[in-house]
Amino acid sequence: MTHAVLSVRIDAENTAHHLWNNHGVWWVHYTLNSEDGRTRRVRRTLGTRDRAAALARRDALFDRLQAVGELWR
Repeated sequence: MTHAVLSVRIDAENTAHHLWNNHGVWWVHYTLNSEDGRTRRVRRTLGTRDRAAALARRDALFDRLQAVGELWR
C-alpha cells in the first residue's frame, strides 16, 4: 500500500470549511496525495448531528492525518 498525505486548504473566515450537513448528519471531505502523484478525494461521516462536535472531530481527524498520514487503499 502507498502512503498518502493530507492536502487541505484552510479558510480562516469559514470555520465549517470541509464540512457539510447531509440530512442532519455532519460529513467531512478532504484530499489525499499519494507518494506517486495520485490524488484522491475522501468523504467521511463524522457520525454526529451536533455542529460543535463535528468541528472537533474534523480537527482531530486532520491533526491525526497530518501527523501520521493515511494508507492509500
